[in-house]
Amino acid sequence: MTTVSSTGRDGAAVVVGASMAGLLAARVLAERFGRVTVLDSDTLPEDAVPRGGVPQSAHAHGLLAAGLRGLEELFPGLIDELVARGGLVADVQEQFRWVNDGYTIARGRSGMQGILISRPLLEREVRRRTLADPRIELFDRVDVRGLVSDDHGRVRGVAAVDRRDPADRESRRWDADLVVDASGRTSRAPDWLAALGAEPPEEERVEVDVAYSTRWYRREPGQLDGDRGIVIAATPGNPRAGFLLAQEGDRWICALGGYLGDRPPIDPDGFDAYAATLPSPMLHEVIASAEPITEPRRFRFPASVRRRYERLARPPEGLLVTGDAVCSFDPVYGQGMTVACLEALALRDVLRRGVDGPALPRAFWRAIEPVVDVPWEIAVGGDLRIPGVRGPLDRRTRVVNGYIGRVHRAAALDPAVGTAFLRVAHLEAPPASLMAPTVMAHVLVGSRRWPSGTTRLIPVPRSPVDSRSPV
Repeated sequence: MTTVSSTGRDGAAVVVGASMAGLLAARVLAERFGRVTVLDSDTLPEDAVPRGGVPQSAHAHGLLAAGLRGLEELFPGLIDELVARGGLVADVQEQFRWVNDGYTIARGRSGMQGILISRPLLEREVRRRTLADPRIELFDRVDVRGLVSDDHGRVRGVAAVDRRDPADRESRRWDADLVVDASGRTSRAPDWLAALGAEPPEEERVEVDVAYSTRWYRREPGQLDGDRGIVIAATPGNPRAGFLLAQEGDRWICALGGYLGDRPPIDPDGFDAYAATLPSPMLHEVIASAEPITEPRRFRFPASVRRRYERLARPPEGLLVTGDAVCSFDPVYGQGMTVACLEALALRDVLRRGVDGPALPRAFWRAIEPVVDVPWEIAVGGDLRIPGVRGPLDRRTRVVNGYIGRVHRAAALDPAVGTAFLRVAHLEAPPASLMAPTVMAHVLVGSRRWPSGTTRLIPVPRSPVDSRSPV
């Protein structure tokens, strides 16, 4: 086995995976280590195009307000750069339409900023900014096969096969003082730990069997009255969801999703017909007259999975796990990239406190536990409202879900309730904030104002707002 890199005077770290979680982890680790090596099995493109190793990259992605704020903290000036490349900045309530339980959140200025941009372009720009740091290097077409440890069980690096030279498939070793697994929901870290004789983490699963089909359309002035997008959530009575998001290049990305084996079609006529069945007609009204750019394509997500590394009795020294490798959320909630960003910030805080050596893994797991708790509660609670989704549906979850239904009704009439809900959805506030006395008072009043039998509110169109204006 050939050793490719070794630890130096300032130490070295290896990151497995060059998607958002791995890039953000590398950015933070470069503050502590003299050398950070990122390894990815995929061939990384120079252009902002979907890549084979990340099949979901061709589909709709969301960067929540907390994630955008975190990215700007890690990469000052990034928002302006993304806008210069076609990204659209918008207030997440004033310039966006959210439909929950068939009710559209009332218009209001939330003060939360979102950006509409394709995943490939966002990832390319984050990768470019990350690799601008001379302490960080990236190798693609490298397959990590396992961990390397010493006689005491401490992780000392990774074993991998470098596919960049077709004639040389020798197993190589990258030495490191710290290994971070950011390889996504197919992470093999539990198997790697078992191979070292270490305890793998407990795993929680919620089977959702979500499938979604995606198609791109030409975006024309005046469509959607200038709004930047629509999110139509599935309801217990109609477990189908839809997303229409403005993107760079004057395009819409449209995604249709179904639960528990309901597969949105990938033929154009079937795609259009499926869109007409969503809990609100707004999305279909746009795409029915829009010019298609691509044919529909499908992606499937079987289950939300959370690996409880924080519960390990003896976490292995020298190994951290982050991003989807820790927790892979139902993608309809758009939480993954934001959680990866918040976990990177948590890692930075732990390292800045001087935590090192055997204490680092446990300190990191404890730091990210609350980061994961909130989106997990949101996603699992929301999915368990769908009949047939199997998971831990206890009395508390039933009560909370009943209350959330009243929140959605009230938010259609009261912008303040809508803002409170969106703060939670965008991970800027904990779910408990919806139980604050002032919010509950608005919810109770607003949810009672609906006439019997009313199920939907279409917002009144208003003049478009400049996407570059501050919010």
